[in-house]
Amino acid sequence: MQSIGYDAITLGNHEFDYQIDRMSQLIDQAALPITSCNFIALPDSIYPNPRQPYPSYIIRTIGKYKVAFIGITTPTALQSEEYAFWDKQGRQTHDLLSDNIYQIVQTAVDQARSQGAQYCIVLSHLGEQDNNSHITSHTLAVATYGIDAILDGHSHSVIVGDQLTNLHGKPVIIAQTGTAFKNIGKLTIDTQGRLTTELLSTASLPETVRSRHTHTATVVDSIKALVARETSQVICHSDFPIRILDDTGRQAVRFSETNAGDLVCDAFRAIGNSQIALCNGGGIRVELPSGDLTYGDIISLLPFENHLEVIQVTGQELYDALEACSQSYPESNGQFAQVSGIRYTIDTRSAKRVTSIELLNPDSTYTPIDLQQTYTLCTSDYCASGGGTYDKFKQCPKLKTNICRYSDALKQYIIDFLGGEIPPQYAQPQGRIKII
Repeated sequence: MQSIGYDAITLGNHEFDYQIDRMSQLIDQAALPITSCNFIALPDSIYPNPRQPYPSYIIRTIGKYKVAFIGITTPTALQSEEYAFWDKQGRQTHDLLSDNIYQIVQTAVDQARSQGAQYCIVLSHLGEQDNNSHITSHTLAVATYGIDAILDGHSHSVIVGDQLTNLHGKPVIIAQTGTAFKNIGKLTIDTQGRLTTELLSTASLPETVRSRHTHTATVVDSIKALVARETSQVICHSDFPIRILDDTGRQAVRFSETNAGDLVCDAFRAIGNSQIALCNGGGIRVELPSGDLTYGDIISLLPFENHLEVIQVTGQELYDALEACSQSYPESNGQFAQVSGIRYTIDTRSAKRVTSIELLNPDSTYTPIDLQQTYTLCTSDYCASGGGTYDKFKQCPKLKTNICRYSDALKQYIIDFLGGEIPPQYAQPQGRIKII
């Protein structure tokens, strides 16, 4: 990112994946020009007042115009990356200010205008999907004034340029490029001061354009070479694909059992030596093809820096957690639980979705979970720390922490327990999640 030379950057929810201290270290190390009007640090023993780690806006002179870039991050990161916003004692350390977010943006716009900004461009990581905060880039556009364009992200939508009307009846453009760098967004201010947006397909760009920034290409190539050296090692063979999608291309791992979920959770349970294992579907990211699989494939499947932990849960806490992450069914939900060591039933006809949970016994039989009994559960530190809908786990006693990265747990399981060959029982889901 430093090699590219950005003029302004805002924070997305995944910037918080490795927690705020690590994010701050990397931003400082690369001297990145971050703007965020709604990210604040809360008072503590050293700083008695709330403070803003990054400016609400950055003004740049582009051509003959002074342009303000105003950054904003989706407040839903407080749930999806919850562990980053609380310390180990359960105290909230940072916030994203969802309650008065429109006024916060409006204040930033007004201040930027008072500093001579002729245009105000919002760098948004709000997205276009309705969520528990009901804050999207579209709702922001109509609730404020003085914003000329919103360059959006988060929902991976492809929006060439929606035209909305702001609070004062003036036009606002919203654009978003999709995902996986398929498009480059281009916003033009012409000689008459008019704004237009377009999407440039990266696949259609001439090679002279794509290779023009030779310094960045050299940096990227050197990083890729270092990564390839570590990740090209063949770990195992599989005669069938390790799937997270259904036949229509939907991410089934986020609303139903998949063979990838079974394999990953069995690895957690074996490496953690626990009775039960659980992985949120959003932590399992890609399909793997049949054939030889490398360490890089394993990391692609489980790409985050999450580490395994073993916690002690009661039957009631397990019920509550599964209930919370099943409530949105049949909608896709990254919190949906893939499991090992139990099987559970989701009843779509009932307000209480999870109607039974059964524990796998050593003799391969199942018995109902006892609500008062305690069980050992291995999961990622994301879930164990209360990330997403797993807040029921936040106060559970931790029996083992920082066991290993969750990708390395799968690597170890495949080598030590499966002998480097994915066995046939993983060819299909094994019936651990029943939906009626």
